[in-house]
Formats: sequence, C-alpha cells, structure tokens
Amino acid sequence: MSDAAQDDRAFKARTRAMWATGDFPRVARETIKDVGPTLVAAAGVRAGQRVLDVAAGSGATSIPAALAGADVVASDLTPELLEAGEEAARDAGVELEWVEADAEDLPFSDASFDIVLSSFGAMFAPRHLIVADELLRVVRPGGTIAMANWTPEGWVGQFFLTMLPFMPPPPPGALPPPAWGVEDHVRSLFGEGVSELTFTRQIQAVDHFATPEALIDYYRENFGPTIMAYKSLAGDPEQTAALDAALMDFAVRMNLAGPGEPARYEFEYMIVVARRAA
Repeated sequence: MSDAAQDDRAFKARTRAMWATGDFPRVARETIKDVGPTLVAAAGVRAGQRVLDVAAGSGATSIPAALAGADVVASDLTPELLEAGEEAARDAGVELEWVEADAEDLPFSDASFDIVLSSFGAMFAPRHLIVADELLRVVRPGGTIAMANWTPEGWVGQFFLTMLPFMPPPPPGALPPPAWGVEDHVRSLFGEGVSELTFTRQIQAVDHFATPEALIDYYRENFGPTIMAYKSLAGDPEQTAALDAALMDFAVRMNLAGPGEPARYEFEYMIVVARRAA
C-alpha cells in the first residue's frame, strides 16, 4: 500500500472515530432539527421515489424523506451514527436501508437514485471533486442532488475555523468543508454535469442555551470535533487554555442576544439544488 493510501485510510479512521465520539445525534436533534425537512422539501421528495442520503449521520434528513413516502437508503462512514438512526427511524414508524459507505466511494450502481441528498455530511469528505463526481454518478439523468452545506462566514464555518489551529492537520490535498457553501466552488465541482443549479441561504435559529458558557460546555461534552480537538491537546495545558479562550471569545462575539437575555445564535447554511444533465 502506498504512503498516500495509508494516509487516506488513517484519516478516514480518525473521521469515523471523531463523529462517533460524544453524542452527535443529540446535537443534530437540538441544534439543526429544521434542516432535514427543509432540504427534503427543497429537493421535492415524493412518495415512490428512490432516494439516497449521503453521509446521513443519524437520519436527520433520511427520516423526513422516508416520512414523505420515498424509498430511502441512508449511508454514512460512521456505523455508530447509523445505529442511532435505525433506532430513531423505528420511533418515527418508518423503514429505511442503512449502509456503511464512504462519500468518496459510494457502493451503489450508476444512475440508481431519483434524488441524492446530503445535509452537513458529504461536505466533510476531503476531496470535493471526487465527492461531486460520485453524487452525479449515482443519481439518474434528470435527477436531483440537494445539499445543505455550512457557509464559511456563517456560525458553524467560523466555529470550525476557530478550532482549526488546535486540531490535527488534514491530509494533503484536502479542501475545507465550508467551501461547499461557496457558490463558485460548487459550480466548479459540478460543472457540465448539471443542467440547473440553485443556491438559497437559510438560517437555523439556536436559542436554547442560557449563556455563551453553556453553549461551549455543550459542544465540549457532545460534539465530536470539539472533543477530539481537546483530546489532541491532552498534556498541553497552555494550548488547552488557548482553545478555551478562543472558543469563549467566539461564543460571546457571535451571541445576538441583548444583556440579560438567553444566548441566541443563527446558524447560516446554503441549500444547493442541482439537476443532473440528461
């Protein structure tokens, strides 16, 4: 195995471990609960359609698609998230197919889905062009690709930028995930593979944290990337203190609430809807 292949395998293993750490299903339920139904509506999911959710996590988009009557396959690199999704689907009274899969190497036949969805998932794979090619490959000609992607300037994009200096470096050639929230970048990725491409900015309001301190405590305890950032600094109290300070400064700066009010944040994301060229 080449050094590059070994590096890629190690990165994917770290990625799986990162998203399995903490309680991402809880974070999704409590901070981005409206995004899945919004994306399903934007994609025009209807009963009887065959739908793939790429990097589906615990089913925040897959389950609303199934509730709309679609035949849904939910795929993700992290099996622990799929297990949580299966439980949530049972609670919702719907059946889906759950498949462990890499967004850069989807184990599905060409043109096998009417709609391909991804909410805050495929954007985290390091090689964006490979991901775009895979999304185009598995959707039928004339079919729809719909994604919800964090923007670089939005809350989550800035949150990851704040943590970036304290996290292990990405593999060579990796592109930043929030680039999927930049129109020109997405146009360059899909290129002539699509006949239509639209972009709509959306806001998910998050207002159930009493204070900025409560928000940062929540992410330290539940959000895999934040947990792994702190783990990578274990034994380095100076850097740990620097991360504490950076996150607190961020949480205070981004708080939209007035004095004495509960903290309030707006998470901006981009809905991308593409039609595969015939």
